[in-house]
Amino acid sequence: MTASPMTSWVASANDHPDFPLANLPFGVFSRDGVSPRGGVAIGDCIFDLGVACDMGLFTGEALTAAQAASGDCLNGFFALGAPARRALRDALLGLLAEDGAGRRQAEALGERLLQPMAACRLHLPARIGDYTDFYVGIHHATNVGKLFRPDNPLLPNYKYVPIGYHGRASTVGVSGQAVRRPNGQTLPAGASEPAFGPSKRLDYELELGIWIGPGNAQGEPIGIDTAHERIAGVCLLNDWSARDVQAWEYQPLGPFLSKSFATTVSPWVVTPEALAPFRCAQPARPEGDPQPLPYLYDERDQQQGALDIELEVLLLTERMRTEGLPAERITLSSTRNMYWTMAQMVAHHSVNGCALQPGDLFGSGTLSGERPDSCGSLLEITQGGKQPLSLPNGETRTFLEDGDEVILRARCVRDGQAPIGFGECRGRVLPARA
Repeated sequence: MTASPMTSWVASANDHPDFPLANLPFGVFSRDGVSPRGGVAIGDCIFDLGVACDMGLFTGEALTAAQAASGDCLNGFFALGAPARRALRDALLGLLAEDGAGRRQAEALGERLLQPMAACRLHLPARIGDYTDFYVGIHHATNVGKLFRPDNPLLPNYKYVPIGYHGRASTVGVSGQAVRRPNGQTLPAGASEPAFGPSKRLDYELELGIWIGPGNAQGEPIGIDTAHERIAGVCLLNDWSARDVQAWEYQPLGPFLSKSFATTVSPWVVTPEALAPFRCAQPARPEGDPQPLPYLYDERDQQQGALDIELEVLLLTERMRTEGLPAERITLSSTRNMYWTMAQMVAHHSVNGCALQPGDLFGSGTLSGERPDSCGSLLEITQGGKQPLSLPNGETRTFLEDGDEVILRARCVRDGQAPIGFGECRGRVLPARA
């Protein structure tokens, strides 16, 4: 019997919920004090690209790509673009598949080539030059708008412009990080002057992270018809938010300290090739909505530029941890709630001549659904703190408390395709500094 092309000799990869052979995401890891280096997730293991290069497992364009991805960051690999990425993926499939041409070579290297993921530390996959957070989740934008403008939740520009703001790259961290509750200015209810102290309305935001590959020269916009080629891969992203600080500071220029204290991403970069089977048409705009302006409209992008990814948020409180209880899922949503595609974000970001660089990071904005159980932030779930969230153990939450851990997960499932996942994006809240 011929082995399935999606069957691997790495036993833990077969039926793995996140990292089967069909996925092969890239990341950066370290073990036993050795400097961080590039690897590929396969089941419960990490395929060490540096060892594979040293042992002569790659040739040609795949070797060039593997060498670029084997260092302490993936920026050089991202810069190579899709052809090199595809060549390396094909070579990895040949080495890791049950019936792959390079199986014997790879399997013979055993522990030198495959590191147990549980024994490794995972790092940020790239050096982030710039971070931009978008606002393309239309249900989130509508839900939040209703809290402040019940009769006019969406401002007129929302359906014409992929709204975004420039975030702080220096405070982007990787899954597992502790997030210190921020201090800042807030305007207490009924007060006429602000107070300073710890945020009392700390929140998370469920987002997709988008890693930029080949960039563009300053002054040379990226066309919508080729914008998808500038995306190196995606991850999960938690855009932590201090809602009370934000409410006081955001007018007239938008978020500042309420967002810049922390952003968390998942460590593995899931490539466009792995996501190809889960592409879908961008959801049709409601009747009466404007068609995107020409620089944002491409028929191919509309037909296959969206992704069908299931997203979830889980909450693990300090009490649940002490009592040995599992994390509780509080949100189930989807990337199909994006009003703008990833390619439209790239095209808009560069249309004024702004230079994007390999390793730049985009956040999609909070990806809430239409149902109450699909809201991607506590601000929405609790209606601005008016309706507390009840947890099965009897606890309630309006916003995050110290000790709470937020866990984001994602999964792609489609009939006839091997499901793939993203791993986890975790962050635990620490008390504010005195």
